[in-house]
Amino acid sequence: MTDNPLYHLDEFPRFDAIRPEHGVPAVRQRIAEAEQTVSAIETACPATWDGRIRALHNATEPVWRAWGIIQHLISVSNSTDWRTVEETLQPEVIVFAMRVVQSRPLYDALQALRDSSEYSGFDSGRKRVVDKSLRAARDSGVGLEGEDKTAFNAIVNELSALSMKFSNNVLDATKAFSLMLHERNEVAGLPPTLLEGCAQAAQTSGEAAATAEKGPWRITLEHAVYGPFMQYAERRDLREKLYRANIIRASDGTTDNTPLVERILELRRKMSQMLGYDNYAQLSLSAKMAGKPEAVYAMIDQIGEVALPKAKKDLADLQAFAESHGFSKGPLMPWDLAYWARLQVETLFGYSPEALRPYFPLEHVLNGLFDLVSKLTGVRFVAADGAAPTWHPDVRFFRVTDDADTTLAWFYLDPYSRPETKRGGAWMNEFQTRERCPDGSLKRPVALMVCNQAVPAGGKPSCMTPGEISTLFHEFGHALQHMLTEIDIPEASGINNIEWDAVEVASQFLENWCLQPDVLRALAHHVETGETLDDDMLGRIHASNTHHAALQTIRQLRFANVDLDLHTKYPSPEFPTIADAERQSAERFAVIAPLPEDRFLCSFAHIFAGGYSAGYYSYMWADVLAADVFAMFEEQGLDNVAEVQRIGRRYTETILAQGGAMHPMDVFKAFRGREPDVHALLKQKGLLEN
Repeated sequence: MTDNPLYHLDEFPRFDAIRPEHGVPAVRQRIAEAEQTVSAIETACPATWDGRIRALHNATEPVWRAWGIIQHLISVSNSTDWRTVEETLQPEVIVFAMRVVQSRPLYDALQALRDSSEYSGFDSGRKRVVDKSLRAARDSGVGLEGEDKTAFNAIVNELSALSMKFSNNVLDATKAFSLMLHERNEVAGLPPTLLEGCAQAAQTSGEAAATAEKGPWRITLEHAVYGPFMQYAERRDLREKLYRANIIRASDGTTDNTPLVERILELRRKMSQMLGYDNYAQLSLSAKMAGKPEAVYAMIDQIGEVALPKAKKDLADLQAFAESHGFSKGPLMPWDLAYWARLQVETLFGYSPEALRPYFPLEHVLNGLFDLVSKLTGVRFVAADGAAPTWHPDVRFFRVTDDADTTLAWFYLDPYSRPETKRGGAWMNEFQTRERCPDGSLKRPVALMVCNQAVPAGGKPSCMTPGEISTLFHEFGHALQHMLTEIDIPEASGINNIEWDAVEVASQFLENWCLQPDVLRALAHHVETGETLDDDMLGRIHASNTHHAALQTIRQLRFANVDLDLHTKYPSPEFPTIADAERQSAERFAVIAPLPEDRFLCSFAHIFAGGYSAGYYSYMWADVLAADVFAMFEEQGLDNVAEVQRIGRRYTETILAQGGAMHPMDVFKAFRGREPDVHALLKQKGLLEN
C-alpha cells in the first residue's frame, strides 16, 4: 500500500496519479483496518462522546474518504475500468456500512450516551448528532434479527446495485443517441456557440472535417445541447425528433430502466414495512424537516392552487403569441414550448439569452460571483491553480480566506462538459469537512464543485447564458455552506446532518442574487469589447425572470407529486400501476398532456439513482425558505450596501455557519426572527397579484 495514492489521502488527493487499479486494494485495506478498530470499540462499549462518536468517526472516515473519491471519479471520469471497480467494491462497502450501523453494541453505547449526564451538557450540535444517529440506526435495521436482518440487508445491497445500474443506463442511453445533421437548413436558428460545439462533437465521432460553418453537426441529448436546440432550432420536425428521443431515454433495449423502476419501488416498500412504516415516504420523511407526507401534500396543494390557473393562462398567452407570429399547426406541442417561449421573451423583453452569452465569459462571471459573496460573507477567493493535483487539465483550484489571509477552505471547480466521461448536470460534493482534532489542529473543508458549462471553442473562452449563471450560483451556494461552517464536529459541520429538505436553502438563496440588475452589471463584460450591459437591458432581464414562472413551478410540483405518490400510494386501487401514478400527476399539473410513449421516469435519476426518493419536493420546500431569507434583504433594499453587508453577516453566522448543528427551523428563526412564510416565494415568482 505504500505507493497507492488512493490509500494515502492527504489534504489534497493525488488525483493525477489515482487509477482504477488502485481502487479495490485501497478500499479493501481500509475496510479491514476499520473492522479491527470497530470491533475494539464494540468490546469496550464506551458511552462517551470521545469513546463512541469520535472513535467511530476516526475508524470509518478513511473508508468513506477513499470510497468518496472513487464515486467522484466515476462521475467525472467515467470508464469501463472505473465501473468495474465500483461494481466490485459496492457490495463490500455496503456490507461494512450495514455492519457498523446495525451493530447492537454500538447502538446500546449510543443509547447509554443519550441517557447519560454527559449528554445533558451537550450543545445543540452534539445532541442532534446523537439523536439522529439513533434514528438512523433504527431506520437501518438495528432492531432486526435473524432472517429479517438477512433479508433487510439483501434489500439494501440490491437497491444499491439497482441505483448504480439505473445511473449507468441513463448515461449510456444519453451517449447512444445522436442526430448527425448535414444541411444548413437543418441547423437554422442555432446559435454559433452551439454550432461550434456540435461540430466538435462530430469531429470526435469521426467527421474530421466538420466545421461550425459547414457541418456536419452532431446533436445529442446532453443537457448543454438538448436545451439550446429545443429553444433555437427552427426545424420543428427535428425538435420533435429530439424531444421524442429524450422522453424514451433508458426505456428500451439493453439500457431499459423500466424493470429497475418497478423493482426499486418494490424493495423500498418492503424495506419500510420491515421497519414498521406503512410506506417508504414515511421512512424517508421521518428524518426530514417536513416530517410526514401530509405536510408535503399540503405544500403541493397550497402552491398548486395559486400556480396552476396562472400556468394555464401563460400557456394560452403563448399559444396566442405563436399564432400571431405565423404558427398554424393547431395546439402547441411539448417540442414547441421552449422554442416559442424563447421567442416570446425576446419579443416582450427585447433580448435573447443566447445573444447575451458573449457578455458573460466564465472567468468574469466567477470574479463577479466572488465579489458578491465577499460582500455578503466577508471572505475572499484566491486562485490557487497548481497548488493541488486535479483529475483533468480544465479543473480549477481556489483558496478561501478571511481578511487576514488565513485559509478557511479550498475548492475545486470542474466547469466544462465532457459527455463521453462526465455525468450531466451540476453538483457539489464534499471531500473533507471541517473538524477540530484532539490535538487542537483544524482540518479545513475541501469542496468539489462540478458543472457542465459549454467547452471553450473557436479560440474563445466559455461564455454563459443567464440560466447557466443561475446553475453556477446554485452550486456555489452549496459549496459556501460546506466551506464556511463554524462547527468543529464533522458529523454536523458543513452540510452534514442538515435535513434533506433544507439542504437546498443556501443554494437557492444565492441563485436569487444572480439576475439582480446590480449583480448582473458586475458579471457582464463582453468577451471582445469589454462592454457591460446598460440599465435598460439589465432591467428587462430582471423583469423576465418571472416570465412563465408558473409553468416552471407546476413542472416541479408534478415531479414532486408523482415521486410522493409512487412512494406512498402505489400500488393501490387508486394507483394499480406506475403509469397510473404518472398519468394522474400529469392530469393535475401538466398543462400539455404527455405523449403516450413518455417514459420520463426511466431517466428520473433524482429519485431512482440519487438522494431524492420521496424527497423531490425538497427543492420547492427549500425554495419557500430561501425566498423568505432573500426577502429580508429586499425589505432593507438591495442597493443599501451597509444593510446588505449587515444582513449578509447575519446570514453567514446562522444558516451558513450553523449547518447541521441546529434544526433548520431554529436556524431559520435565528436569522429571520419568525417562521417562514410561503407568500415570499409566491411573490418572488410573480404568482401573486400584489
